[in-house]
This record gives sequence, structure tokens and C-alpha cells, in this order.
Amino acid sequence: MRPVLFHLGPLQIRAYGTLLMLGFLAAVWMSARQARKRGIDGGRILDVAVWVLLAGVVAARATFVAIDPDATWRDLPYLWQPGLSWYGGLGGGVLAAWLYSRRAGIPFLTVADTCAPGVALGYGISRIGCFLYGCCYGAPTTLWWGVRFLGDGWHRQPSHPTQLYSAAGSWMIMGILLFLAARLKRPGQLFAAYLALYGVLRFLVEILRKGYTAQVFIGPLTQAQVASLALIVASLVAFWRLGKVRSDGGEKAATGR
Repeated sequence: MRPVLFHLGPLQIRAYGTLLMLGFLAAVWMSARQARKRGIDGGRILDVAVWVLLAGVVAARATFVAIDPDATWRDLPYLWQPGLSWYGGLGGGVLAAWLYSRRAGIPFLTVADTCAPGVALGYGISRIGCFLYGCCYGAPTTLWWGVRFLGDGWHRQPSHPTQLYSAAGSWMIMGILLFLAARLKRPGQLFAAYLALYGVLRFLVEILRKGYTAQVFIGPLTQAQVASLALIVASLVAFWRLGKVRSDGGEKAATGR
């Protein structure tokens, strides 16, 4: 754990916020690279990214405050502190990207596909920030890679570094998306694939967090697992339906007309 990376005089450079911004910049960089391959102006991606960052962080913080029993609405303004809901941020970011795309007159699904690998890259980097800060850890383990995280005193038993599992899984998802990018021809399918793959990853990682840094919600399932199951189903349905869309001077449903 290293919650503070270094000091610049009296200023603390904290790991969580630093890795969050590095993840954002990496996501923008990769998205701009993907945009050029799709014939999209990289400046458009930068514009989208700014709005996604602002809306995503605010929505992520608001969702965390709403679902965490130990948080109050007085905690809402402290956006730079740990305590962000990824699903809340995803919803806010997607809404911002959709609104911007409509206003700019560019296809939202194409923008979403363009940014999907970058989002996977950036998410993995941001999870390194969680690891350094010591939040979002998993259940105790006797495995040699277990890590002692500082909470209310040092935990005596090492725990699963679920933050690193999430980072590695997200980078694997990025590799899969880059492989599929040239093979999925229907707009929106790549983004739907990302959402489904992320849902599976998050559901599995939550198994090791259950009862430790994740809130049990319904039966044995945590809040994130319920959201993950809903996301997986919705994404697979969207992937299937988007696969039935063909281009004929514009996107039309394949109804035989």
C-alpha cells in the first residue's frame, strides 16, 4: 500500500487520484488511435472524453453516496477521494457521450465502439490506484500473493488483491476487444461485447469481495453482482439485436423490406 505517492513540498500527490487521471489519459490516447482507424476526427473523441469524465465522476460519486450505508450526502463534494461507483460512473459517462453525439451529429454507437478498448485500458489502470490506496480488497487468503491492507488497523491475515485481479481481467478484455474490432461489423456490437465481458469479470471478482468490501444485497449476491447480471443480459440482447441490423444507405432493421 502506498496511498501517497510522493510530496511536492506541503502538497501530497495521492495514488488514487493520480492513477484515476492516468487511466483517463490512457483511455483517451487509445480511443484517439482507434478513432483514426475508423476515420473519426480525434478531436471529437477528446471532446467526448471531457464530458464523459465530468459526468462520470459526478455520477460515480453520487451513486456511491446513495448506496453506501456509511456515507452521507455531505460526502458528495469530495470527488477526489476514494468512494466511486463504477456502475454509476458508467451510466453517467454513457449518457454524456450519447447527449454529445446527438448534439455533434455523430453516430453514438460508433463512438461507443471506438472508446470501448480505451475504457478497458483505463479501468485497469484506475484499479491500480485502488490497490495502492488499500480499498476494494478481497477475502482473507493463505495464498502467497495475499496482501495486508490497512483499514481500522492492520488486518492480521493477508487478503486477495482483488484490485489487481480486476486490472488484469480488464486488460484481457481490452485484448479481446482489439481482436474483435476488425471482425464485428455492426455498430454498437463491440461496446455491447465490452459491457458483457466487464459484467462477467465484475461478477467473478465480487465473489472474493463478498462480506469484506462489498455490500451483500439480495440473498448471497452483492449490489455489484446484481447490476452485473442485469448488464450481462442487457448487453447480450443488445449484441444479438445489433447483429440483425444491416446497412443500406443507413441503419435499418433486417425486416426483409
